[in-house]
Amino acid sequence: MQRITISLPDGVAAALTREARRRRVSVSELCRAIIAERLAPVDRGRRLPFVALGRSGFTSTARDIEAILEAEWAGDRRR
Repeated sequence: MQRITISLPDGVAAALTREARRRRVSVSELCRAIIAERLAPVDRGRRLPFVALGRSGFTSTARDIEAILEAEWAGDRRR
């Protein structure tokens, strides 16, 4: 394992220390976890990051799209 030294603003260092105490881990362990999570490569084989981004919770949207559009656009004849 490689040792790296960084400088943090006092507020960030205090927040990091508080979070490490809350999780009951060392500051080093918390930093490793946060950095690994942020920099970990995306597993593109499992899931696209935008899948279900616009999920409405309704299962009939595709089937009922014409009725939905007609109701939404009823007052706007320019479309």
